[in-house]
Amino acid sequence: MLIANLAVVLIVLVCIAYQYQKGRLVNSFATLMSIIFAGIAAFAYFEPLSEVFIARGGNARFPALVPWAQVLCFSLLFVLVFAVLQTGVQQLTRKHVDLGKPADQIGRVVCGFFMGLMGSGLLLTALMMAPLPNKYPYARFDATRADPGKPNKPLLNADGFAVGLFGLVSRGSLSGERSFSTLHPDFQSQLSLNRIAAGKEITAVATSEAIVLPKKTEGQEQAVAAWPAPADLKTSQDKSVPQRSGHDLIVVRAGFLKNSLKDTGRFTLSQLRVVCKPSNSAQAALAGKGQNAYPVGYFKSADEVEMAGLRKEIKLIGSDFEEGESIKWIDFLFYVPSGFEPVLLEFKQNIVLQVPPLVSADQAPAAAAALKERVTKKTDKDSPDD
Repeated sequence: MLIANLAVVLIVLVCIAYQYQKGRLVNSFATLMSIIFAGIAAFAYFEPLSEVFIARGGNARFPALVPWAQVLCFSLLFVLVFAVLQTGVQQLTRKHVDLGKPADQIGRVVCGFFMGLMGSGLLLTALMMAPLPNKYPYARFDATRADPGKPNKPLLNADGFAVGLFGLVSRGSLSGERSFSTLHPDFQSQLSLNRIAAGKEITAVATSEAIVLPKKTEGQEQAVAAWPAPADLKTSQDKSVPQRSGHDLIVVRAGFLKNSLKDTGRFTLSQLRVVCKPSNSAQAALAGKGQNAYPVGYFKSADEVEMAGLRKEIKLIGSDFEEGESIKWIDFLFYVPSGFEPVLLEFKQNIVLQVPPLVSADQAPAAAAALKERVTKKTDKDSPDD
């Protein structure tokens, strides 16, 4: 956290000092707008651009670049758009506009402050996307006991400001049918939790489709992928599953592809999440603002669940798939805020699937085949409260 705070302070002070000494108010304001618009462009297009490299990761000439694809695309988009906009600013503000010395000085300092805040926030967010150790640029969560509801934040919440600004813009832009605040609510926490145990064996980015959701079968009105948990659900220690005030227990079924074991062979529960929105919302599924929920366990049988923390490691190997089976279905348990339901299932840093509407408990399918004990590994200090 010290490094992140120093970076925020240094960038903000440098921007304020430069604008106070060298800037002019009109130029300063135009430069601030250039930074904001370049940041918006980077957030808006880094994912589709990075998928060009990630989707071809297995056959790429430079597969080592795949883990860096998102941060490189984000940075490249920002630099290119900022350079173009700033060039235009320089051409359009050649003549000095005198607004009076007090207004000019105060305005430059204010613009410099927000330049530094936005710039440092974009830098911290970009570093969060990179395959760096979890403590860089700062440890958002305790690596041994992560609590999604209690993130550490850098000074001035700089990265939260940058991400939140784009989330606000994306919710109100054009049709508003595809909001960043729904696709990636609390984006910094998603990034941090995704790589909390990432390394050579647990990748942060999936280079294939990796997972699927159940499809509609004959006789079904819709695909069944999420439903309320059974009322008599027990833990593997034969205890009742603890209730959480203001939350409902929801089951979500995910299928892991056998031909994508390089991505699904090892992962942690922190790399799987659902995005929830109010039930019966009048908005489109990807509009508005969502809320993250992370699994608290997975089913071992129809009425028994293995409770686990976010650092719980799941391991799949070829023998876990039945003969002729290409998908391993696993039922995960989530605490979902009351009145909400899952709309998206997300895996690692770049897989997003739309979840069909929640079905009633009496429409719930039979429990998926249990995971074998040998294919899971519990890390140090792992607990259901992580």
